[in-house]
Amino acid sequence: MDAETLTLTTSDLFLSSFGTFAADSPQLLPPKSFELLSQSSSLPSVPSLVPTSKLIPNSCFIVDGFRTAGDFSISYFLSHFHSDHYTGLSPNWYRGIIFCSETTASLLVEILKVSPLFVYALPLNKTVTIDGSNVTLVDANHCPGAVQFLFEVGLERYIHTGDCRFCDSMKLDPFLQKFVGADAVFLDTTYCNPKFVFQSQEESIEYVVKTIQRTKEENKGSAKSVLFLIATYIVGKERILLEIAQRCNCLVHVDGRKMRILSVLGFGDIGVFTEDSSASDVHVIGWNLLGEVWPFFRPNFVKMREIMAEKGYSKAVGFVSTGWMHEVKKDGFAVRVKESLEIHLVPYSEHSSYDELREYVRFLRPKRVVPTVGVDPEKLDGKHAASLQKYFRGLVDETANKNDFLMSFHQKAVKANETSENFQSTGMNDPAEPVYSEIIEDLALIMNKSREQKCSLGEATLMKEGGMEAATEELRNCLPSWVNDDQIVSLIRCAEGDVVKAVSDFFERETEYYNHSSVSTQIRPINQLSPSDVKICEVVDNNSNQDNNMAIKKLDMGSSSATKRKVSSTIKRAKKKGKIFPTLDSVGPKQSTITKFFGKVAPISADVDGHVMSTSNVPLNMVKPLIVGSVEPYEQELDQFLQVINYCMERNAAATLMDKAKGNIDVAVDMYYSTSDRPIFNAEVYQTAPRDCHAIKCTGQMKILSPEKSDILSMSVGETSKDDANVTTVLLPIEKYSPIEHACWKAGEPAPYLHLARTFELAEQEKGKIKTSAMFCNMFRSLLALSPGDVLPAVYLCTNRVAADHENMELNIGGGLVISALEEACGTSKSRIKEMYNVSGDLGDVAQECRQTQKLLAQPRPISISNLFLMLRRISVETGSGSAARRKQIVVKLMRFCREMEMKFLVRTLVRNLRIGAMMKTILPALAQAVVLNCHSPMQHIGSCESLKPQLQGICAAVTEAYNISPNLDLLVPSLLSGGIEFSASALTMEPGTPIPPMLARITNGISQVLKLFQNRAFTCEFKYDGQRAQIHKLSSGSIRIFSRKMKESTSRFPDLITIIKEFCNPAHATFILDTEIVAVDRKNGSKLMSFQELSSRERGSKDYSIAMDGIKVDICVFIFDIMFSNGERLLLKHDLFII
Repeated sequence: MDAETLTLTTSDLFLSSFGTFAADSPQLLPPKSFELLSQSSSLPSVPSLVPTSKLIPNSCFIVDGFRTAGDFSISYFLSHFHSDHYTGLSPNWYRGIIFCSETTASLLVEILKVSPLFVYALPLNKTVTIDGSNVTLVDANHCPGAVQFLFEVGLERYIHTGDCRFCDSMKLDPFLQKFVGADAVFLDTTYCNPKFVFQSQEESIEYVVKTIQRTKEENKGSAKSVLFLIATYIVGKERILLEIAQRCNCLVHVDGRKMRILSVLGFGDIGVFTEDSSASDVHVIGWNLLGEVWPFFRPNFVKMREIMAEKGYSKAVGFVSTGWMHEVKKDGFAVRVKESLEIHLVPYSEHSSYDELREYVRFLRPKRVVPTVGVDPEKLDGKHAASLQKYFRGLVDETANKNDFLMSFHQKAVKANETSENFQSTGMNDPAEPVYSEIIEDLALIMNKSREQKCSLGEATLMKEGGMEAATEELRNCLPSWVNDDQIVSLIRCAEGDVVKAVSDFFERETEYYNHSSVSTQIRPINQLSPSDVKICEVVDNNSNQDNNMAIKKLDMGSSSATKRKVSSTIKRAKKKGKIFPTLDSVGPKQSTITKFFGKVAPISADVDGHVMSTSNVPLNMVKPLIVGSVEPYEQELDQFLQVINYCMERNAAATLMDKAKGNIDVAVDMYYSTSDRPIFNAEVYQTAPRDCHAIKCTGQMKILSPEKSDILSMSVGETSKDDANVTTVLLPIEKYSPIEHACWKAGEPAPYLHLARTFELAEQEKGKIKTSAMFCNMFRSLLALSPGDVLPAVYLCTNRVAADHENMELNIGGGLVISALEEACGTSKSRIKEMYNVSGDLGDVAQECRQTQKLLAQPRPISISNLFLMLRRISVETGSGSAARRKQIVVKLMRFCREMEMKFLVRTLVRNLRIGAMMKTILPALAQAVVLNCHSPMQHIGSCESLKPQLQGICAAVTEAYNISPNLDLLVPSLLSGGIEFSASALTMEPGTPIPPMLARITNGISQVLKLFQNRAFTCEFKYDGQRAQIHKLSSGSIRIFSRKMKESTSRFPDLITIIKEFCNPAHATFILDTEIVAVDRKNGSKLMSFQELSSRERGSKDYSIAMDGIKVDICVFIFDIMFSNGERLLLKHDLFII
């Protein structure tokens, strides 16, 4: 150990400090810990009520746990000065010594008024020995004074991060490097969820500074016009304030309390902060004054207006900076606006984002991660803690964990041997020979085997925790009263003794359990068993001890139903398999098979005794057909199939499935894993059935399905026929197409993407526009009839969009990412993919070929239209660190679910090139025609379309006109569906902020062609400027937005244009939409118009911030040649002169 290492003994510090403290307060009663230490006695053990996330193992060190302070510890550690961490501290604190950083110590003494006698400041980046354990403080990149604690307790190492934001420099910290492979990391899991992906602190600060600069520039020359309000904590966000002061060249106003805190932090005398409110228009206010943040932001414009009026300003702009404001908006960060008030929600966080948390754990590679935020403080191993820990699987040291896991087995085995020896020493007498000697001999083997294997993983857990009875009682108290005992036992068995998991499993499938509980009341009770059954049960009961009752009871659940079954056949079959009878270890938990990783939930079945049991762990010979005379034509294949699926299906149902698969195990496995989560079978019992009906056998019961209903069963198990007649039905003439009969899904089911993919495949091969339009019309008719909620996503997917053009929402996926995803999803190398692409020239065709040559273990579940659309939108909003990897994982997941030709068009959608020969002007009229045709009964053919031709033409024209007025599908499609045949373009209005498709010029061969087109009519000409088309919108809020010819927003690129418009705009016009041309101009050279290339050289800005006015190198002017909207009035067809 370093000779300079500081060594501290907490008991000495505490005795000395409390003695001095008590001398000033003679009436104070000393705590019990003081009395014990004064007598050189040991402190009591740490009680279980102390959250594990606040207690360092094998020590009495409590971190940020002052609310649970007690006489069991006098060593307390405070990571930083935030109220959620120092709660429990007060000026009257005397429970123990508080170890913290020097900055935090100053804040405790100066602000919280804690006695300095109990505060001990530790240096950063220097190891200190406290009570025999080494402690090191390193920076946490959180707020001033925030630290991470590194503990070395004996041979074990622990890291407690407190509140922390990971940064790359931590990887270079020599102290943290020594803790790689630590025994545990107590991690700040505030944002431990994949949805919390926000920008870096630098990006958020840049946004705040740029917004203030831009707003000041726009309101330049107006005295006290805009007030900027920055919401902050008591301690924290200082970086934002310092950047604003430096880059905006202004002071920052704070109140007296905040100034005292800043002075403690060392910022009071640097000339940045002032208490004079008139000296600055940037004011710091309390955290919740602008609105409540949790669980979602609720602005407080009333309070904001009061502050603005009190300060004497006409406009206020507020900033709320926290990671909870992680919304990703099309035009930058989220902004709440009301009249002259704006609140910008800036995702500036001093906590680690999801990606940063994973990166930190990947760097430290600890044995385990202990969440410190968002967990149940009473139970660290609860469901919520596990849900957080799952995000770090693969990042912790699995090898060390496996060693610990195996060592725990060794310890249990030693205890099990001791228990077995003690049990056998009691000298159990052999039971008398009963009538059914074969059965009893087998049951005796079970009991002996259970004694030897009592401490197998599942049983040992139950025995250690008080036995099955205790677990059953605890679970019963958590469940509804209608749940019977056997269901409870089944739940505990499936959860391997984990009551929390059992409760979770129950409520995920509550309806299914309730149905089977109702079924059990209709089945033969136990008092109606045959005498032979009763004798067997009596023998078992008389010759088993209490510990074996559970095993025998579970075996009875399978054997008691054998009233009409020959026992000898069961024994014979068991011997044939090499086992005399199922033993306890075969009933209990066993090693997971590969099928466990496919997420299949074991079905619940009802037996004739009214028991409800899970067959996930029941041996083959315990699950037998209960129908007299039933024959299994594929018995050997059935046995193999049940082994493959780990007996997660009842044998009778598996036999039916094997019949459908005609003995093909691969087909049966595909059908099994394609089965929907809804239960297929019910409790209805039929005695006879026609030959052409399907019989589905459940334990002790049978249901007969008619040929029509058997088709539903085929769909439920996910069969997809390669020669499905519905593949090409959209090719049928409109009058012969039946929207419901010809659809590839049923009513009530989500519309599959396969419906679109099949249409795309046919449209790609069709060259005629009329036939293409008819195909899309038929496709939309089925959607309208069966899944009207999927129409809007389908329109977006047909037009290769995920949002309206003006929302600037792009997938941001390149060919490289798609190729990488293909490589992972299909197992084809990149070199092979590129070789195939060089031949075909289409990445979609390449993906389809890769998919067709890939062999699947199970049929993939269908991709629905709505889910695909949501996933594409999710991809479009993925930004920040690690976003490319997250986008790729979504794409890979989608690819793995593709069927038939879905892969081709999914990839084409991702690369924005559908190649189906249909665009918006084809899709919208087709949808409009489908709406008209849908007014007829969808179950009937509509006959000839000639009588409907006027209606079809009229609604197509109306939809086209409406789109030209308001190209927002989110408004247009719902309006069309609700209006039906009566739909009119007047149903939609022009809205400033939603761009209008521009009327663009066409290239001609010369003047003669123009004159010919106008047919000797009078016309006027306008000069064609060499600039950029711009549509300028003034909103009711007074803000100005600019859109390009492609309807993309470009407001951030032209802050000087906004100034020009505001300067020359007539205040009488509250809203307007102008069609203009922006042209570069050289004002220093007689306002000479410049080329488009000069205009293109201007900085482009981004969606997050506008370019700075002082950074503009090329001036502009604007030519207005059309006023399309003004003060709520549409002017597209008017020729009057308006003065703006």
